[in-house]
Amino acid sequence: MDDPYKILGVSTDVSDADIKKAYRKLAKKLHPDLNPGDKRAEERFKEVSAAFDLLGDPEKRAKFDSDEIDASGTVRPEHRYYKEYAGREGARHYGSDANFDDLGGIFSDLFGRGHEGERRQFKMRGGDVRYHLKVDFLEAARAATKRVTLPDGSTLDVKVPEGVRNGQTIRLRGKGQPGIGGGPPGDAFVEIEVLPHSVFRREGDDIVIDLPITIDEAVLGGKVDAPTINGRVRLTVPKGSSSGQTLRLKGKGVKRGAAGLHGDQRCVLKIVLPDEIDDELEEMMTKWRETHAYNPRENM
Repeated sequence: MDDPYKILGVSTDVSDADIKKAYRKLAKKLHPDLNPGDKRAEERFKEVSAAFDLLGDPEKRAKFDSDEIDASGTVRPEHRYYKEYAGREGARHYGSDANFDDLGGIFSDLFGRGHEGERRQFKMRGGDVRYHLKVDFLEAARAATKRVTLPDGSTLDVKVPEGVRNGQTIRLRGKGQPGIGGGPPGDAFVEIEVLPHSVFRREGDDIVIDLPITIDEAVLGGKVDAPTINGRVRLTVPKGSSSGQTLRLKGKGVKRGAAGLHGDQRCVLKIVLPDEIDDELEEMMTKWRETHAYNPRENM
């Protein structure tokens, strides 16, 4: 990446607030959604995002300004090893008669030619990165592919496995920061946040719903439609059902492990009266109460 200050169009002594302001202005102008098919705008958006990732972080910016890290955010090997070398007791003693030309020879051994005159490459594994990904309830239950936008503007497709749990972390090998000197890249760790659903809730590998039924369905029984995570099914409500009674749908829950088995769905019945109690229903219930009164709370 080129000079991040030039990419954002700001001077090196600009305030953090002005850096943020410049980034927002450019990001709004260059965002891929506003420039479909414009490859140049897409590349500029990536450059601007990477520049802000560096300069928008005061700590990273300070390290870049002091030449501790380069424009990609990678620690300069010579800087790191010089600090380590200079801080050692033996190094201070050795350095009493040495100057920076001597240290240059040491770094040449570390990063340049070896003892036998052959060129030697310094290699280091890239750093790991962590992301937080929000996933809809049904996407987590049924599997999905989600796209994550990285700090440099590039994208990463994350395969969300079927049955992933809230708080679970997915490891993507080799999708972290690039290695140094040809070293292997780090890994990406994606923490999943499963968003709540208006109908379904998860308990272990089971799906639980509250299933509304009418008063006549509760008394007389009948066939009703019940939603599941994979579509609606026909369910039989037994005659004389009460609110709180649970009906179980085998295998209609979340995938359980790698064996392909699934949990169940539990439908908790909930008797719902009509919005308005008309005269006919009121009269019928009044007569019924006179001859069939009972107290379901007598054992409480």
